[in-house]
Amino acid sequence: MGTRSRADQLDSELVDAMGELIVQLIARGEQIAQRFGVPVFCLKALHVLDSAMAMRDLGRQMHCDPSFVTAIADMLEKRGLARREASTADRRIKNLVLTREGVGLRGKLEREFVAGMPWRNALDEDERACLLGLIRKMISAGSGAVPAAASSAASAAGSSTASAAAGGATSPATPPTTGGERAGEVSETLITAQPAG
Repeated sequence: MGTRSRADQLDSELVDAMGELIVQLIARGEQIAQRFGVPVFCLKALHVLDSAMAMRDLGRQMHCDPSFVTAIADMLEKRGLARREASTADRRIKNLVLTREGVGLRGKLEREFVAGMPWRNALDEDERACLLGLIRKMISAGSGAVPAAASSAASAAGSSTASAAAGGATSPATPPTTGGERAGEVSETLITAQPAG
């Protein structure tokens, strides 16, 4: 039988590693939800609700059906974590707003969740910035769009690359390479990516 090419082997290992990371993140979310007595699917709602938000917008951000958003709102209200309010712009629209207890719980959940994230413990700040750029790049490739943050970071990185080529120092927008050969490397594609059109 044939052997896998280096690229195919790398892709296979990426699928495995991403799967392991997703399993870890889900398990972490379930542990935190259980510890604080909140259903797992309410974690995302609490994270997203940093101000009053129309329930339809919450559904869009959570990628879920309006009836499911209603169930989430019911659970949050039942626990005293949120309340529904009529929008001041259009009284037909219901906003979901966190209560003081909801804001407090949101802060505790986020601190605990972030503190246990593998990137928080294994990567320095520059490496985390690089990882975020790579994740956004993959997400935009899947959706066909270039996110604004990645585009502006790419522009800043592109100008810093030009500056470095002219003898200047690299900016913090271009994280240093770390690890072994090609580990943590930011490809030229990421650095020079420009929005299509």
